[in-house]
Amino acid sequence: MEEPTPIESSPGTPNPPEVQPSPPPPPPPPASKQAKVAAGALLALVLVVGLYYVNRFWIAPAVKAQSKSGTDHPLAPSFSLTDITGKPLALSDYHGKVVVLDFWATWCGPCQLEIPGFIDLQKRYAAQGFTMIGISMDDSAEPVVDYYKEKQMNYPVALGNDRLAELFGVNQGYPTTFVIGRDSRIYAKHVGAYDPAVFETEIKELLAANESGAPKDFQQAGQLFPDEKVELGNPATIDSEVPGIDLTKLTADQKDAYKKILSGKKCTCGCNRNLLECRRVDRTCGTSRKLAQDELDAMLKVKAPDATAK
Repeated sequence: MEEPTPIESSPGTPNPPEVQPSPPPPPPPPASKQAKVAAGALLALVLVVGLYYVNRFWIAPAVKAQSKSGTDHPLAPSFSLTDITGKPLALSDYHGKVVVLDFWATWCGPCQLEIPGFIDLQKRYAAQGFTMIGISMDDSAEPVVDYYKEKQMNYPVALGNDRLAELFGVNQGYPTTFVIGRDSRIYAKHVGAYDPAVFETEIKELLAANESGAPKDFQQAGQLFPDEKVELGNPATIDSEVPGIDLTKLTADQKDAYKKILSGKKCTCGCNRNLLECRRVDRTCGTSRKLAQDELDAMLKVKAPDATAK
């Protein structure tokens, strides 16, 4: 059987065409320019808002100092607690010292950022008449004790409560920190985590004052925000039989009658309780507080004509 003769190309004979591979599929069309611009603008907005809140509530830099008048330096509310080591902790025992009082919690990220700085300040200034005091707003002492040991905290820490927070006007979240002078007056309030340099500046200024006198022209360090104005709670409303309502204008009989009225009216906040129960169970409920205050105002208006008629 004869083998096929290979075909050879000659100068005058064109080569057979080669088979070309199929071209790759075209890439997907690029996103439109407008879509890219919109996405970039949205990302920029998110970054700006994020940086604002990080700066405001996590690290508020000491960029300027602002002075406050003497009327803005109220006496710090007194309190007596037991610290997490079992020792008594009374603010009055620290009269004559500069105190930084920190409301914090173990679950609070910004609070944790400040702790190392507070430990360092305690080490450096305790011998000069300064102390840190931590008021933990955790629900129980167990995580506080564990955190205290883990971080080797070197200053008194006690478990706080809603009443103490209300007395100090702490309602904007944690950390909220007060700087108290030797005269037991509050000279600065800081909401959010601050650079330790802010507290150090204020501590040094207050340490320079004598025990009985106020520092002249005290300067609060750091940025001063509206929610950092010192506004203490009113003990008459905080310790009231109807939390949040001042009953000092009522007689004992009128108080009983008032509480009976509240017990007979339902709160409209959705809690399915009467007004008195809601005030006692949820001190933060604005609905029951307003309704209870309205009932008190109505009772006082009825009482006023009788007083003028005598």
